[in-house]
Amino acid sequence: MFIKAAICISPQETFPLIAPAAAWGTNGLKEHEGDKYFAAEPSYEGLIQAGVLRRMGKAVRMGVGAGVRILKEAPAVDGIIIGTANGGLEDCIKFLNQIVDYDEGTLTPTNFVQSTPNAIAGQLALIHRNTGYNITHVHGGLSFENALVDASLLFEQEQVETLLVGGIEEISEYNHNIDRISGVFKKEPGSSASLLASTSAGTVNGEGAVMFLLERKAAQRRQVRIREVTTLSFASPAQVEERLSELLDRHDLEAASIDALMLGYNGDVRSAGWYDRIRGCFGGATPVFSFKNACGEYPTASAFAVWLGHQLLTNQPVPATLRCSGKMPDKPANLLIYNHYREEEHSFILLDHSHRPPLLTR
Repeated sequence: MFIKAAICISPQETFPLIAPAAAWGTNGLKEHEGDKYFAAEPSYEGLIQAGVLRRMGKAVRMGVGAGVRILKEAPAVDGIIIGTANGGLEDCIKFLNQIVDYDEGTLTPTNFVQSTPNAIAGQLALIHRNTGYNITHVHGGLSFENALVDASLLFEQEQVETLLVGGIEEISEYNHNIDRISGVFKKEPGSSASLLASTSAGTVNGEGAVMFLLERKAAQRRQVRIREVTTLSFASPAQVEERLSELLDRHDLEAASIDALMLGYNGDVRSAGWYDRIRGCFGGATPVFSFKNACGEYPTASAFAVWLGHQLLTNQPVPATLRCSGKMPDKPANLLIYNHYREEEHSFILLDHSHRPPLLTR
């Protein structure tokens, strides 16, 4: 399946209505302090009606804003697929608190309506009067990957020609505090500039909304393709390496033929070893890029990685601080993303410019 267009709202100024498309790549990363990297949201003027926007929670308005912006490229898509681990969790907690505060009396429906994970896909369908395939995948750290697998199956069965596929997450203060106490996030102050050099336990929380307009057939001569997505859960390091070897063998690729490797380093010394092992499979010549020092750690951060990979493969400028080692070829042909979420859910996503039919496995 091929990426026709991609839109990103993230802790960086990546959304076109905030700054020109290439500005964030030439100006460098926006530096964040502390353990929460909040998204740089646009004003949404011209994207969402003011009356509707006022009732939207953060996850919903980011997802709808990015979705509406990308649907300007193709108003009539055949379906909408969203991946999110928590959806509008903040609104859900607000609604639960209202039940207590009002003693199960008369409650305002807004928080309830916006709290369900499928609110984003539903709002986009209502706004664009889309009656096609509409589903939300809520599968933890593999939510976005499963959305891609779902899209691929529809394309392989030739049921659809174009799909809107996205990954959305917001920072919930309630969940953040619970995770911070349990040691997920860093306890000492720090900045994004020094995140990857950290030698302490814990990472930083992030959020964002990334939307892709995917199509079954390439509309242009050279177009970025999602060639394969493969996932595994609760695996050992040896099993992850084995899955990588199988992926490369399926496509007749050697490690040396991968033009760039993107790894989900997040500043947590406890989980860096997973990425170091995969990095070691490619030797020292393959360029390595990071992405979580830009967007933070969250269940659907792999959607930001795919967006960034699309930028790299289309020769768009990206901040130099995202390059860990090596130099990107002038005309890269492929890029491999490896990410894990809390050392439990692992995924490989292979992007390239070729035009062969996509292959996805689980």
